[in-house]
Amino acid sequence: MIRALISDFGGVLTTPLSGGFLAYQEEAGVSLEELGLAMARATETHGDHPLFALERGQITEAEFARRLEEQLDGRFDLSRLRQLYFERLEPNEPMIRHVAELRARGLRTAMLTNNVREWEPLWRAKLPEIEELFEVVVDSAFVGLRKPEPEIYELTLQRLGNGIRGEQCLFLDDLQVNCDSARALGMTAVRFESTEQAIGELESALAQ
Repeated sequence: MIRALISDFGGVLTTPLSGGFLAYQEEAGVSLEELGLAMARATETHGDHPLFALERGQITEAEFARRLEEQLDGRFDLSRLRQLYFERLEPNEPMIRHVAELRARGLRTAMLTNNVREWEPLWRAKLPEIEELFEVVVDSAFVGLRKPEPEIYELTLQRLGNGIRGEQCLFLDDLQVNCDSARALGMTAVRFESTEQAIGELESALAQ
């Protein structure tokens, strides 16, 4: 029996994350491919992937920016990327309403997000009703773990409490790799592609 919903934040409860990145690409003239190559070079230089380290809270936002600026000859402006990212990020109201409905129907609810410690006030401002929607919020930057690492899913189950097991959970995320890890722990995973599709698959899983 499904007892809980574990949901991602960005790209599920918000509009797609790509909007801000594409706007930055157009403005700065730094393509997403260049950013990816810069992160790969920074990984070789420092021994860890800068984005993964940032999302685990192992490095600061300023250090992340420094590592990429180093690889892009100073052409990386994180403050501008952050501004464009949040300017274009809007709440996905139909999905938010459905999460609220599922909680009202008795499902336990948790949010599991890969995020940036310094960005917490900004993303929470996009979802002011977060405390009403979710009993538990697990933010990668504050727990030193990130999806798709199994330990962060297990931590989320622990914080939900009441003996909830993986096979009693619905998991909703827009990245396949994160869904794959959830399934490996017994969860019923729904990859978000559109609001209508996701709601349909969640309801289908609950009906079964």
